[in-house]
Amino acid sequence: MTKVFDRALLAATASILAGGIASSAHAAAFYLQEQSVRGAGRAFSGEGADQGSASLWWNPAAIGGMTGGDASLGVSAIMPRGNVDNVGTLIVRPGQQPAPVGGDQRARNPIDNGVLPSGTIAYALTPRLAIGLAISAPFNFTTDYDATSWARYTADKTKLRTIDLQPTVAFAISPQISIGGGINIEHASASLGNFLPNLSPLLPDGHQMLKGKGWDLGWSAGAQFHTGPISVGLSYKSSVKHKLDGTVTTSGLLGPLAGQNGTISTSASFRTPWQAIASVRFKATDRLTLNGQVVRFGWKEFDDIRLAAPLNVAIPENYGNTWSYAGGVDYALTPAWTLRAGIQRDKTPTRDTQRDARVPDSDRWNFSAGTSFAVAKAVTLDAAASYIKFKDASIDRTTAAYAGTPVQTPILVNGRLDNSHAVVLALGARLAF
Repeated sequence: MTKVFDRALLAATASILAGGIASSAHAAAFYLQEQSVRGAGRAFSGEGADQGSASLWWNPAAIGGMTGGDASLGVSAIMPRGNVDNVGTLIVRPGQQPAPVGGDQRARNPIDNGVLPSGTIAYALTPRLAIGLAISAPFNFTTDYDATSWARYTADKTKLRTIDLQPTVAFAISPQISIGGGINIEHASASLGNFLPNLSPLLPDGHQMLKGKGWDLGWSAGAQFHTGPISVGLSYKSSVKHKLDGTVTTSGLLGPLAGQNGTISTSASFRTPWQAIASVRFKATDRLTLNGQVVRFGWKEFDDIRLAAPLNVAIPENYGNTWSYAGGVDYALTPAWTLRAGIQRDKTPTRDTQRDARVPDSDRWNFSAGTSFAVAKAVTLDAAASYIKFKDASIDRTTAAYAGTPVQTPILVNGRLDNSHAVVLALGARLAF
């Protein structure tokens, strides 16, 4: 009976650990869209319809009909700021009245700064057939709450890293139409931690950490149509089901909870969202190009996180599908120098009453500007700067440690994301060969 109870406790405890794998970043939830410095300068408003390897992430058809080869390299510095404040979070220990959770009442800038690299290369094998490779890091973030934070029972230190390799083939059916497809080979590694309440408020907290990593596959496909001043792109990126093999380590639990302490091997699985992208570019004059892009994100794929045996727990996330809208301009001051600007509206997939401190995400506006300068016939330098403003949002997902056991300990979360914004600075280069 003791072993059964300890196993139930461990599964229930792991459920609060895996209660979120996301965090607010430049794009909704844990997706980072900084895969092109050129695109960043116009708020990613025309990427699916633009040409060259720099647009491979958004549309594999972007290299169809190219001549010779080209490559791009970029790096983006992402600097988020904001507060996660306690409004009145309570903890309900077994047999006790609800009590304030305690701890530091404000977490300042819990989302770490990050540096995101990206690179692409493509080459035309024939006048119609081209191959390419995009290397990106589309799902990455780190959040870090202090051990004394009010949010410690739902979030401590969380880190997700992905590397996506997208080998691509594109074919120009005619001078106007090209199609393309690619395989997305993704490596993901994650670590998620949180503190655990002991049964007495006089005892120090315990702690739990999940770590895992693995390789998984998805796919991308797209088409482009070019006629006169108009370019149109349609593309689709599949969801990727990630399975991370790793361990759960629990420590610091005392009394009847002490049987959970130790390390076990397990795996965790979750899905990233699919993307359906529609993009258009219109060359209004010899110098001015107008851009527009709409993206439908299939965030409902991230409906739960599943922990395998011996835990066998499915943690609901209840994300919703979202839209992103962007518009922008490219203006050629000279044949060598181009200016860009754009605005993007991006909705969060998180929902009220379902948002926790590990996922302090909200709707946002992205205001961007950029430039490109051809320093030589085959070399172009790109730069971009973005300011992202996040809407204030509630942090209000009720959870429980040891859920479904006699020592269930609800955490009645009542917090707020306030004064949140991010600055993104990007530099890159494109090379023709």
